[in-house]
Amino acid sequence: MTAQLWSTFTTFALGGFFGLVVIINPPATVPFFTALTARQSEADSALTARRACIYCFAILLSSLFAGSLILKAFGISYGALRISGGLVLALLGYGMLFGRGSGAHLAPEGEHGNLAFFPLAMPGITGPGTIAVVIGISTEIRELEGASFEAIAYLATVVAMLAACVLELLVLRSARRISARMGPAGIEVMTRMMGFLLVCVGVQFIASGVRSFVAEI
Repeated sequence: MTAQLWSTFTTFALGGFFGLVVIINPPATVPFFTALTARQSEADSALTARRACIYCFAILLSSLFAGSLILKAFGISYGALRISGGLVLALLGYGMLFGRGSGAHLAPEGEHGNLAFFPLAMPGITGPGTIAVVIGISTEIRELEGASFEAIAYLATVVAMLAACVLELLVLRSARRISARMGPAGIEVMTRMMGFLLVCVGVQFIASGVRSFVAEI
């Protein structure tokens, strides 16, 4: 039994960690974070990074334990989740791609009050794809036989989410040093490339959501 529990733990821990890291893609958030915190001091930038990762962990936890219930309670389908998240990502990417004040213009501190949550944590880091991955893991856990296996799988997934958020925090804390080595021209290129990729990801989520709606008809 112990060997089986350990196997379950390693499967969900490693699978969850690598799945989250791939879809979050921490290096890709560097130009986005740098643009959003361009006017902040080093201390404020570090605080924003820490808050963003705490928000991300809270979002992931909520998605794991209550994601499916929340969607069902409000009658929100996975298709609607993908489409709405895709629209937000596409709009953010459009602003970065065409230099509309870079990323910071899209969410100045005075207007949204807490850019660590929006648009950095949501949907910049934990977008609809990340939430969908976590909800998918939760459905797999519910299919396990035995309460002990479910408990160990939930524990492993929480460990995986925490590890992914810690990795993201380390990357964000190093964002300015990475940007300094790249220089203004490199940051400009990275920002516009990130904007284009965000538009592409947003369109992909929208297309995926539309297909889900069509399949339900």
